[in-house]
Amino acid sequence: INSGCFIGDNVSIDTDSYIYPNVSIYDSIKIGKNNIIHSNSVIGSDGLGFAKNEISWEKVEHLGNVEIEDKVEIGASCTIDRASFGSTILNSGVKLDNQVHIAHNCNIGKNTIIGAKTAIAGSTIIGDNCLIGGGCGIVDNIKIVDEVRINPMTYVTKSINKSGIYS
Repeated sequence: INSGCFIGDNVSIDTDSYIYPNVSIYDSIKIGKNNIIHSNSVIGSDGLGFAKNEISWEKVEHLGNVEIEDKVEIGASCTIDRASFGSTILNSGVKLDNQVHIAHNCNIGKNTIIGAKTAIAGSTIIGDNCLIGGGCGIVDNIKIVDEVRINPMTYVTKSINKSGIYS
């Protein structure tokens, strides 16, 4: 764990993980073995959880956590939001380039790789062995099956139910 890092309460970091400078890991985060988290990434911040009342937006508390399994690499300046309840999960072997945003309650499948400046909205499920190019946007509450390639700069607005290449 390098200088300038913040590690919250009830955080579990397993063996052989390397955390570069200025990483913030909020409370109740679970990090597995052999992970790398690059500088300025934030793990466990609140997602965009607000409910509209008659005159303003009211904050909805995020009471869940983030679970990062083994052999995950998180690039510089990534943000992984805590779940509103339950867990936001990065499964074993996930690789994130720089400036990737994973919103609350997402589940990213094993050995999936995500290019820089991609944003995945809340409660989205990404399958195993997917390749998501840089600059993609993926809307909330959809599912993408295993073995899907999404070309760079693609905007995904509905679930993908068949393996293949999409633009």
